[in-house]
Amino acid sequence: MKEYDFVVIGGGSGGYAAARTASSLELSTAVIEGGGEVGGLCILRGCMPSKTLIESGNRYRTLRHAGEFGLIAEKIGFDGGGIIARKRRLIAEFADYRKEQLEGGRFDFIRGRAEFLDPHCLRIRTDQGTEQLVSLKSGCIATGSGINRPPVLGIELCMTSDELLELAEIPSSAIVLGGGPVALEMAHYLESLGSKVTILQRNTRLLSGSDRDVADSLAEAFRRRGMTVTCGTSLISITGQPSGRMRVAYRHGDQEGVVKADIVFNALGRRPNLEGLGLEKAGVSLKGPAICTSPEQRTTAAHLFAAGDCCGPYEVVHVAIMQGETAAKNAAALLRGGEMTLMDYRLKLFACFTEPQMASCGMTEEEALGSGLSILTATYPFADHGKSIVKGETDGFVKLIADAADGRILGGAVVGPEGSELIHEIVVAMAFNATAGQISLVPHYHPTLSEIWTYPAEEIAEKITTKER
Repeated sequence: MKEYDFVVIGGGSGGYAAARTASSLELSTAVIEGGGEVGGLCILRGCMPSKTLIESGNRYRTLRHAGEFGLIAEKIGFDGGGIIARKRRLIAEFADYRKEQLEGGRFDFIRGRAEFLDPHCLRIRTDQGTEQLVSLKSGCIATGSGINRPPVLGIELCMTSDELLELAEIPSSAIVLGGGPVALEMAHYLESLGSKVTILQRNTRLLSGSDRDVADSLAEAFRRRGMTVTCGTSLISITGQPSGRMRVAYRHGDQEGVVKADIVFNALGRRPNLEGLGLEKAGVSLKGPAICTSPEQRTTAAHLFAAGDCCGPYEVVHVAIMQGETAAKNAAALLRGGEMTLMDYRLKLFACFTEPQMASCGMTEEEALGSGLSILTATYPFADHGKSIVKGETDGFVKLIADAADGRILGGAVVGPEGSELIHEIVVAMAFNATAGQISLVPHYHPTLSEIWTYPAEEIAEKITTKER
């Protein structure tokens, strides 16, 4: 039985980051990957395939609106099979590169399903039926997440994201269940290619973790595109045939409604992949469906850490990578003696690749007020911004949240063109604890989208100056 300083279960983004960091710290390291494919959710069935499809949808949508710019695009169309073929080609390249990284020799890479026999021993079963035992001084669980299927009658009839990402024939109509980023991005993609989309969201707003004005702005933009968006619903049943007309019955307030479409897409979240790991034998406890972790990414077993979707709290790749790196650094500190580092979620970066895009960082206005902070906020609409008007993309606005005492930026949000890119100016400002006044003084080229940030920054800076007078 081979012994390692650090064993990672899961070869996705968080797991690879943990292994790479541990190896650089000269810990003897192994990665165990039990999936049928190598690469993790982001590469295989998440970020990269969905953004590849969305890029095709965005370009087709541009052709649909060519007339607005004095351009003639006649008899336009798309090849659904070609879109999927491009996606498969790119994802295969991404996955091959990740496989090369995992098999590159910096650490041992073992294919098989891991199960804890005790806190320091793993049994690994391969698809060929062989078994081996591995001993670990420390480890990181990074097994990701899978499709969530809530107890709704007929939920098994719904299409999952795995299936939608392989859909070559775009339906004439679709019902999207959910209001999170996966739901909204795929709704955007389907509508871009001409599908009539209905969104049914349980929460009273889309993107439930965002401020009400941000969520409402995105919902209004979707409705202007012709989508039906209904929030505050509860599902009653889903009936029909996956290859035929589908029917969803739901409640909205004290009313019941029915909507029909060619497909129903289940985008009702994901659940951690923890089945069969034997976590109870390792002394690892759960909080709800996820692994319970401390700010050091430590589980309730002192020598075991976790990273990514299996522990949360934010299911985004850059956070999983940060968690994996933190886990490895703290494992080294545990084994050698040293001070542990804590995860810092202050910047809390998020983006949704719809059109318009939505992105945010730091605290929302509601979170800041709920924390008892005294804040100042300011917004500015894209409809009054020169570059946005030139581009013909005037939905949405930008928003800054600042400490009322000194103008230090606490958070920001954007609904609008290239929002996923624009938000990084505020992330950098927050990383260096910049104030709204400092942002307002930074030269911004005209006309650009990014100069829109100077307007709410100037407004907040002026409020603070006036108060000081």
